[in-house]
Amino acid sequence: MLPHSRIARLDPGFGGHPVASSDLPLEALVHALRSGAIAGADGDALFLRARPGAALRTLQGLRLRCEQSFRPAFDALHRQGYEVELQCDATAQSPLVLALPPRQKEETRALLARMVAHCAPGGRIVASVANDEGARSVEKDLAQLTGLGGSIAKHHCRVFWSPPLDGQHDAQLAAQWAQLDRVRPILDGRFKSRPGVFAWDRVDAASQLLVGALPTTLRGAAADLGAGWGFLSDALLNRCAGISSLDLYEAEARALELARENLAAHAPRVALAFHWHDVVAGLGKRFDVIVSNPPFHALSRGERPDIGRRFIETAAASLNRNGQLWLVANKHLPYEAALDSRFAEVRAVAEGGGFKVIAATGARA
Repeated sequence: MLPHSRIARLDPGFGGHPVASSDLPLEALVHALRSGAIAGADGDALFLRARPGAALRTLQGLRLRCEQSFRPAFDALHRQGYEVELQCDATAQSPLVLALPPRQKEETRALLARMVAHCAPGGRIVASVANDEGARSVEKDLAQLTGLGGSIAKHHCRVFWSPPLDGQHDAQLAAQWAQLDRVRPILDGRFKSRPGVFAWDRVDAASQLLVGALPTTLRGAAADLGAGWGFLSDALLNRCAGISSLDLYEAEARALELARENLAAHAPRVALAFHWHDVVAGLGKRFDVIVSNPPFHALSRGERPDIGRRFIETAAASLNRNGQLWLVANKHLPYEAALDSRFAEVRAVAEGGGFKVIAATGARA
């Protein structure tokens, strides 16, 4: 069971992407806004890291402008009629700035600094965080940055907000925090990354295991599903000289931009394409090789093997005759049934560190 009884399902309003049936931080935020405890919680509002959900549709009187870099959530917000953009203009200001901060501390502090920058004079910023994702810590950070105007506990979450802001926040601290999620060199300068993307400052053990298992004979048109900041794609191109083209599919736009930069050196030799895309929606192209270290968390933190199963289905539907899927996953995740149902041949290639590498061929329609 997911934390706080968040039961997973496929929500057609989320582009078919598996989501949790209950988004508790979002529900707590909406409760606080509707309670009357936050003065000025009507009119225009800028919602950073906005997420779709039934609770959001119950808000009355707020004209939301949303920002979201995760493609399934972006698409769902757009379909539900909200004004949504990948990244709002740096000069945009609003009398009310909302956010659902992530777990990563540097990324969250940078987000708080951005919220202050987007807050119009006399406005407030409001954040909602689950208790088990660091609510108390983020609340203390906001108090340090702007002072605390109030807080509410609801749905195992905390919602907290600033007093009306008119330049009295800690400007020096805001400037420092604004730089915490900047793009920077990692791994002795081999790549660039930034806090908040998956395994931002390291090579995750699963991808490393998959790279070690890849045969050097792979060739033709390839795709990387859930490419992140590009480590697996870079390794595939370095290892397999027969790869003629590579399409990277990644739902998080910030990670995809890093991948574009990290793979630039391969562009003279290989045709590269970068897709800000929800893999479970299908690819619309055919490939000879697909590699993937699929995510098993969505915007909620509970394990989500259903996402990996949808990646497998998409891969099977996108491989040419005799095409190969090379997949790595946590050893305990139940992907074998999905693989056996969609591929004629499935074999375990490697195991280590709690992960497994699987090769599959003979995709079934």
